Amino acid sequence: MFIKNALNIKNSIFRYALGIFVIFIFTQIGAIPFIVAIFNKVGVEGAAKLDPSNMMTILENSNLTFLYTLLSFFVGFIGFLFVIKFLHNQSFLSVTTSRKSIDYKRILTSFSAISTFIILSTTISFFISPEEYVLQFNLNDFLILVLIAIIFIPIQTSLEEYVFRGYLMQGLGVLFNNKFLPLILTSLSFGFLHFYNPEIMKLGSVLLVHYVATGLFLGIITLMDEGIELALGFHAGNNLLIALIVTADWTVFQTTSIFKYIGEPDLINQSFFTMIVVYPILLLYFSRKYKWGSWKDKLTGKVN
Repeated sequence: MFIKNALNIKNSIFRYALGIFVIFIFTQIGAIPFIVAIFNKVGVEGAAKLDPSNMMTILENSNLTFLYTLLSFFVGFIGFLFVIKFLHNQSFLSVTTSRKSIDYKRILTSFSAISTFIILSTTISFFISPEEYVLQFNLNDFLILVLIAIIFIPIQTSLEEYVFRGYLMQGLGVLFNNKFLPLILTSLSFGFLHFYNPEIMKLGSVLLVHYVATGLFLGIITLMDEGIELALGFHAGNNLLIALIVTADWTVFQTTSIFKYIGEPDLINQSFFTMIVVYPILLLYFSRKYKWGSWKDKLTGKVN
């Protein structure tokens, strides 16, 4: 059992609280280069007056801004590795999966599934409303973006998955001696982590329902599959394809992607479609492919 892996490590609540604090500090250290770059651009007084919604465009080089944004996750991931090794005496494998080794085929399967959906949905949207898209493809800028995205986005998404679906899921499971509370609490915390995303500022806090539902979906496939491989692949595929294919002025990733969306966002309907249609289809697909069973016990049962 995946959560039970935490029974064999140093698992006091104090260690988990300290661990989250350490990871947070590391991510803030990783953000220092971005802050310094902003200060050099607009000065201390200008930075103090800067609207958070303009943070992603202030440097006027989206690839450089993109790199600075992802750098904090890179340093945060180093902090995460430090925490599990020295604070919990836990192996990387045990916070990843209950299997004897990490199943990279599962990661690729989930990555391919969500990537296929994003490509198809974007293509359909483009052919229905081509006037809402602007081709902004520039080979040199795009190649730089691809290099940055392929290296750093999997690190960014993996940090979030390891912290929420791995580290916290296991820690809360041991604390509460059940699986349901960790599932709910990690889903809520994952959703509200995105509260300051530009999408929320543009469309309103109702979009938080989508992020919480996404956290719930990722938590379910983690518990049912006894590891975070599927969640790792899904999250990486989602963020990578979005960063490369299409951007908009109100998205968290404003990149030199192939297209720029200039229409009015309809993310509310898109989000509910994803929650009501796409996530259930993926759950059905994964459950059939990996022969999941004992849903009640795996999602709500006791840990020890």
